[in-house]
Amino acid sequence: MKPAAEVRLISTVEVEEALAAMCVEACTRPPAGLRNLLEAARDTSPGGPGRTALELCMRNLDEAESTGLPICQDTGIAVVFAERGNRLVISDGSLADAINRGVERGYREGRLRNSLVSDPLGRIPLPSNSPAVLHLDEVEGDRLKLSLLVKGAGSENVSVVGMMPPLSGEDDVVEFVKGVVNAGAAGACPPVFVGVGLGGNLEMCGVLAKKALMRPIGIPNANPGLRPLEKRILEAANSTGIGPQGFGGPVTALEARVETAPCHMASLPIAVCLGCHAHRTSVRSL
Repeated sequence: MKPAAEVRLISTVEVEEALAAMCVEACTRPPAGLRNLLEAARDTSPGGPGRTALELCMRNLDEAESTGLPICQDTGIAVVFAERGNRLVISDGSLADAINRGVERGYREGRLRNSLVSDPLGRIPLPSNSPAVLHLDEVEGDRLKLSLLVKGAGSENVSVVGMMPPLSGEDDVVEFVKGVVNAGAAGACPPVFVGVGLGGNLEMCGVLAKKALMRPIGIPNANPGLRPLEKRILEAANSTGIGPQGFGGPVTALEARVETAPCHMASLPIAVCLGCHAHRTSVRSL
């Protein structure tokens, strides 16, 4: 019989402290590569309000980094992807509770805006920006990987989930995504990041789209077969001419990312989740 592998213990305090720091980091520190993307967009944009908007976006990133103030006043809702090793044990409580306490603490200590309401219809503000939206996967090992996506309402509100005919092809996917960008990107603080989830089912394709947004800037898709589709989607998004902050120009999207999963033979779920130019993420491993 194969000997049992040793488990590793961590405390809820470690998780809480990590999430608190991640919330502040994501909201006040631009991710690696973002400024380079904005500079490249500016350099390809003609003079006018679109180019000026890109320059202001870059100035905003610099101000946030130097002052510690949020990149955007809408510090959004915390979306947490947790990959928990099967040999990792939280010794003194629940992982979800620790994550939620960490988000609450991070928003409080970072003086970040609380955006949550207790009831979708009653609209009563909550005293903190917790609970987070948590997606938990179990993997092999004894580590805990935490990935945070801070999602503001402007980009979230124009995201779309649809059910395409099951025999749709790449052309249909590109047109669907272009339609979402054309209809809503101007209100999502462009230039945007385009996350696309294909497959799974109703809820899974939305998670895939958000996972796509978590990919580090400048990193190609792990599936080489999806890279041409991402290129086509990016070109289609930029062909809309919406431009930075809706002022027009050749750069409406900075990157397009696609994630896929198996799906029912009689369906083709698709989700398009846009991320604003203030792309706010943080990743840590415990």
